Amino acid sequence: MNSNIFVIIASSAIFYGTPLFFAALGGIFTERSGVLNLGVEGTMLLGGVSGAWASQHVPGSAWFTVLAAIIIGMAAGALTSTLLAFLCVTLRTNQTVAGLAITIFAGGVGLSSYFANIWKVAEAPVDRQVRRLDVFGWADAPVVGPILFNQTILTYLSWVLVVLASVYLFRTRFGLQLRAVGESPQTADAMGINVVKYRYLHTILGGALAGLGGVYYSLAIVPTWVDGMTKGAGWIAIALVIFGFWRPSITLIGAYLFGALQSLSSTLKARNVQISGDVLDALPFFMTIVVLVLVSTRFAHRRLGAPAALGVPYEREER
Repeated sequence: MNSNIFVIIASSAIFYGTPLFFAALGGIFTERSGVLNLGVEGTMLLGGVSGAWASQHVPGSAWFTVLAAIIIGMAAGALTSTLLAFLCVTLRTNQTVAGLAITIFAGGVGLSSYFANIWKVAEAPVDRQVRRLDVFGWADAPVVGPILFNQTILTYLSWVLVVLASVYLFRTRFGLQLRAVGESPQTADAMGINVVKYRYLHTILGGALAGLGGVYYSLAIVPTWVDGMTKGAGWIAIALVIFGFWRPSITLIGAYLFGALQSLSSTLKARNVQISGDVLDALPFFMTIVVLVLVSTRFAHRRLGAPAALGVPYEREER
């Protein structure tokens, strides 16, 4: 029963959708503050190469090394987004240009590849990986076993984060203030909210989560280092933020949808289904375009639109 193609696709959807969710959740925090982050792809790659290096070089037990790799990968993502925050919040540069510059600077032919080369990360596989768990010994249970009880620790962490993020954004004073900053920074400033602080903190948090998504690729999905290994996952994550209407719960569902599309190629090839691999690999990006078109309708914007000040630099008026 567990070899049924639908069970395999459902299990793979969660496995491949987890890093997309981490990156998209980071995008939600960043964009809720009013900062547009198009540098997700580059941030994920820097997180991935840093995590791969740490997995190969940090001494200690396997769990300690993996934990260190996760922290280092998140730190790399946070540092990358600190640069983005400096450009967008302090210097008030065009946010689209700044994000694209980050992706080019840190992307598959940029800083991540340079670090991989000088660190010689690609010369050996990542031995200490983020592996699937057999939770409660139920991994082989019919249907639900592979789907719910045979995932990685980071997948279970993502389920916790979707609850915590939802509570934070919509049930706490800090979340209300964050949304106020993203909707009207002038009004938020007049209320005594530090707009610069909120934008910096949540942009850096978003980068750390994108870095975690990159670590998932290098320690769980591949698991080794390959230049440009995210293959556009950062762009899908940006679309997922819009698909999920800047809400963590809907974004998680979207991440699993795109995770299923990403896993189709390997799943069908394993069953000798004769479909062009190029067509299957292009499906997630085709669906990204479809989703963006659908959620860009006037109805969607009216009901669940983007933060009003998204992408707009804020300059405080002198008093």
